[in-house]
Amino acid sequence: MPLEGKLTNFTVFIDKYLNLDAYYFCSFPLVKSVKKSSIPGVTIQQFVDNIPTGCCTPDFERKPITLTLQEGKNAIFRAAVKGVPVPEVIWKRNKGEMDNPDKYQTSFNAVTNEFILQINKLTAADADLYRCSVVNEYGEAFCVVGLRIIQVTPFFNMTFLFLVDLKKELQDFRKLLRKRGPQAPRKKDIDMEQVWQLLLHADKKDYEKICLRYGIVDFRGMLRKLQQMKKDKEDKQAKYINSIRNLRHVKVNKEGNAMFDLEMDLKDPQTRIYLYKDGEMINYGLNDDNIKHCLKQVGKKYSFIINDLKPEDAGVYQLKVEDIDVFSTELEVDSIPVTFEHPLSEVCCSEKENAVFECSLCSPCYDAMWLHTNNPIDNNDKYEISVSSDGLNHKLMIKNVQPADKGTYTLDTGICSSSACLLVECNGLSADENLGSRDRKGREGRFPQDDVCTFLVWVFFLTFFPVCLEPRCHFNKRLSDVHALKRKPAELCCSLNNEQMEGTWFKDGFKLTGMDGVSFKKEGPNHRLIIDKVDDVHAGTYRFEAEGIKTEAKVFVEDPPNVDKDLQEKLMKDPLVIKAGQSAVVKIPFEGRKPVKATWLKDGCELLDDARIHTDKTDNFTRLSISSTNRKDCGDYKVKLSNGSGALEVNLKLVVTDRPQPPMGPIEVVDSSITGITIKWKPPKDDGGKPVLSYAIERQQVGRQTWLTVGEADGSSTTFTANKVEHDKSYCFRVRAINAEGTSEPLESGEVMAATKVFPGPPAPPKIVETSKEAIKLSWAVPDKTGNSRILGYVVEKRKKGSSTWVPVTDQPITERKWKVTDLKEGLQYEFRVTAINAAGTGEASAPSESVFAQDPMDPPGHVRDLKVTNADYTSIALAWTKPKPEDGGEVKGYIVEMRSSNNLKWTQCNTQPLRMTTYTVKGLEPKEMYFLRVRAVNDGGTGEAVALDTGIQAMPPIVTPKFLIDDTVKSFMIVKAGNFIRVHIPFEASPAPEVTWLKDGLSLPKKAITTTKRGHTQLVIPAAEFSDSGIYSILLQNELGKRESFSFQIQVTDIPESPGPIQLKENVPNTVTITWEPSPTEKRESNLYYMVIKCDSRNGHWQVVGDLIYTNKFTLTKVIPGREYYFRVVAKNYMGSSDPSETVQPWSVQKEKVKVQLPKYRGVNQNQPPRFLVQLKPHVVTTGFDCRMSCAVTGHPKPKVTWYKDGKNLSEDPTFFSKNDFGVCCLVILGVTRKDEGEYEVLASNELGCAISKTFLVVRGKDPVLDGVVAQ
Repeated sequence: MPLEGKLTNFTVFIDKYLNLDAYYFCSFPLVKSVKKSSIPGVTIQQFVDNIPTGCCTPDFERKPITLTLQEGKNAIFRAAVKGVPVPEVIWKRNKGEMDNPDKYQTSFNAVTNEFILQINKLTAADADLYRCSVVNEYGEAFCVVGLRIIQVTPFFNMTFLFLVDLKKELQDFRKLLRKRGPQAPRKKDIDMEQVWQLLLHADKKDYEKICLRYGIVDFRGMLRKLQQMKKDKEDKQAKYINSIRNLRHVKVNKEGNAMFDLEMDLKDPQTRIYLYKDGEMINYGLNDDNIKHCLKQVGKKYSFIINDLKPEDAGVYQLKVEDIDVFSTELEVDSIPVTFEHPLSEVCCSEKENAVFECSLCSPCYDAMWLHTNNPIDNNDKYEISVSSDGLNHKLMIKNVQPADKGTYTLDTGICSSSACLLVECNGLSADENLGSRDRKGREGRFPQDDVCTFLVWVFFLTFFPVCLEPRCHFNKRLSDVHALKRKPAELCCSLNNEQMEGTWFKDGFKLTGMDGVSFKKEGPNHRLIIDKVDDVHAGTYRFEAEGIKTEAKVFVEDPPNVDKDLQEKLMKDPLVIKAGQSAVVKIPFEGRKPVKATWLKDGCELLDDARIHTDKTDNFTRLSISSTNRKDCGDYKVKLSNGSGALEVNLKLVVTDRPQPPMGPIEVVDSSITGITIKWKPPKDDGGKPVLSYAIERQQVGRQTWLTVGEADGSSTTFTANKVEHDKSYCFRVRAINAEGTSEPLESGEVMAATKVFPGPPAPPKIVETSKEAIKLSWAVPDKTGNSRILGYVVEKRKKGSSTWVPVTDQPITERKWKVTDLKEGLQYEFRVTAINAAGTGEASAPSESVFAQDPMDPPGHVRDLKVTNADYTSIALAWTKPKPEDGGEVKGYIVEMRSSNNLKWTQCNTQPLRMTTYTVKGLEPKEMYFLRVRAVNDGGTGEAVALDTGIQAMPPIVTPKFLIDDTVKSFMIVKAGNFIRVHIPFEASPAPEVTWLKDGLSLPKKAITTTKRGHTQLVIPAAEFSDSGIYSILLQNELGKRESFSFQIQVTDIPESPGPIQLKENVPNTVTITWEPSPTEKRESNLYYMVIKCDSRNGHWQVVGDLIYTNKFTLTKVIPGREYYFRVVAKNYMGSSDPSETVQPWSVQKEKVKVQLPKYRGVNQNQPPRFLVQLKPHVVTTGFDCRMSCAVTGHPKPKVTWYKDGKNLSEDPTFFSKNDFGVCCLVILGVTRKDEGEYEVLASNELGCAISKTFLVVRGKDPVLDGVVAQ
């Protein structure tokens, strides 16, 4: 396709996309609103204003992606959708219909929940835009994807098209390069959620760069949000991932590929992993380097590789496990290597004309270098170099072409390069005579504007028969510029094609015949100008001429700063050592072209002048002065000298010596025994610049004032043992470090007590190492409890099996932890035990060892035979075998069964003790897991050869139809109080594991409901139950075979009912009262609510139930006594309890007709009383430093106010005292009693009827360290 056609593809694509949207927008109901999907590139249109609860508009979980496929292949688009009710998926294309069922096939994969469109046998006509619409009654979600077809053209047709269009392609390409202007960088649309994910996984040093790039200015808010996102991410990732570590961001290698990797431990190896670029999911291959995106997995390490990088590959890459974001990284355009879109092509040019090389890059590059036969080319009168403003097009014009200009020209971008040859036609050979007329407009390397045949002849001739007539003399190598260091030698060199030719040297236009320190040499065709010792006078332009040809170059004299090498070596070799408190002065003389800038640095940071540090610089030296040095001045110093010719760094090391810091603590007690105490410490953090020579150790007995020097420890040792201590006495230790400059401050320990006598504990039973008829070798371990001193030795005893008499095997303690016991009788069975000995004495003996015969060792048994599987079920595998042949080895005493899973190479022993039987059942296996099993025979001589099953055995579960295990603990009707947890646990059995579905009233559960299903159990949890949670809940079990089982139960959420409304009383019938009341508000939501009526007459004052289980709002009470006053209460009741009563305010009575009896007015009980103490305060005697708690009990009505006093002072505002009054029990707490807390305490209780006082006295005993210290001073 011509280049102009390629450039218009994008415009055509946009036009089609817009027309497509306009077409489809007219095909659906009126759109109420448009929402943004969480999947980029998806638009959601809502058809209704309000969506019912539990329903939603459709959306994509994974959208289809654009495909580029070869003609003849099959295209497959996949989409995963969601929505309630379940939406319908519609596929359409922009041009044409999709009514051919053989061509277009749609299907649904229930396993992956994907809708699939497959287009068979692709042709060029299938290249189009395809729209996937997801529709239900509440809205529509749609996205548009493209399908591009790569046409396959036969070889001969391609050759013909190439021959016809080659000339036009070249001409159009050059026109395009001339017309191509700066291309505005296309701003990539990126979702801010992707930016936050990128920040979440980026290094902290990259935060600022990412924030500036994407316009984030609130840095503090960014950090807070990242912290919250990190916490949320960890909670979500825990669902699928055990751990993630070693996340490495994307990097580009020299081969032009990019890679990022991480180590991830998945809980389920079958968990799906997705890769997104700028929010769009991309497909990748597994361990296939021949595709664009590749995933390589080695163990827990996952490496994602992007092959054959292009600028369009730049973007944000996201890695997801299921729907959880795991890692984000960004591939920047600047990191993608520059490649050539159109490389250099060969150019043929006549002598004295201009030749032009042009090429275009795939990505911008502004620092590319042009080379001619590996020599750099700069902009000058001969060469004109230009770069387009967008950095893509590079052009080299060679003016006044000479035969010497022929050769290879290269454009080097740093990573890759493109080369082409320049062919020069000499004047002696006319192009018109040999190759036809050449158009003068083609002097920049273009081919003549003739017919195709002439053009092909021209290409063929220049390719296979290059013709060039050269002049008699030309340069094989021209002069090149030289940057020479002052006082160093330099050389200019050029080469002619003729060894006999002589030449002449010029400097600044003047012929060189003789110049101090300059010589000329000719070696064959090579001509050299040599400067022995470069000085400023040698700078200038040099020219070499021979036979009418010439070449020029410049010599630049550089004079960078210079410091005497001996001084540099001395400063680097010998550090400058200064005692603390003295002044340090460093002076560095230098030479070089003025001005010279001097910068002093310490540990990489520039030194700034202050009160102690001062830097000076003159024309020939620089100086650093530091007064009153200290240890912080130690470090690596550097002075950086620079001028226009270069830079020099001089390094030196400054060491400030001082006495050491105290040793690092705390002082640890390594051993405490009756004879000595061993302490340990750490070396000083700073040794003062001098090695620690020794440590001085002092000791003080607790209760005394004197410190005694008990010894010194070598500087290389940090432990010391203080002898001559008394047991049960406490000591304090302090340690000082000593170097050549002095002694440090001490490091002091806490109290250390010399231990009492402690005997060692029993060792473990000794082990039998080797047996024979003459001797038995034993070994044992150090006892867990060694007492308070080291182990001095061991006593080994023996006895015959069945005997109670132990006999020592040696007269002296054994210092090693092994021994060879002799003096044994062959064939007898023996037991052994070991006792440890320390400074306190002999400890407790160990348990007896295993009994062993005094006989020569026997051979290990042979291998088992006929190993096979007799049964296998859900969690176990049964094995059987035949014992080894007697002639294969020793007698068998048992068998060991070992197993390993398919993903583990380590064998695990199944039985702890050798088996006597030749059958065994391996239990506790994972269902459907593959296991490998083997069996060994064992005896006293060792373990026989292992025999394994030929293949792995899979623990297949038995097929069990889903069934609920309903018992008395599972209820079909539950009453739950509002606000409480709802927790329903339903056991079941099924194999394989079924799919468990929970429903409420036939619909999905509310969002707050939490369901969990494990092996054989499913559970429903609803926190904080509400009235709306009442209903019928159903559980549906369905396995892969289609077997189904269901169970339903009812939950009613209720609460204590609310009080009924006001009560009305009427006497419709003589001596009766009809009681009516307003219903309780709870009646609206509960049908099982009922009422209870209670009455109280004025004669006895007792309340009595007169009516219960009343389901109406009316009750009639008979046998009412005339003249007696009544009070009535109505209470609402349900399963949860009774409400607060609703009662009459005024008494009600039936009036007597004749006799009037006036009853006394009911008066309530007067509970008022002045305060009085039920329990008085008690005296307290408290030791200094302990807490004191005083308490008493007081009563009174109204509730009395309690105030505490000490010696007449109110303690209410004193923060050192804490008081409280809980239902009349009054407490005062004094924390850490001191002498000043001693005195008289009283508590005052008062109300409006009076007051009461209780007093006590606090006595404080013991010494007060604070007051005693003040008195001592």
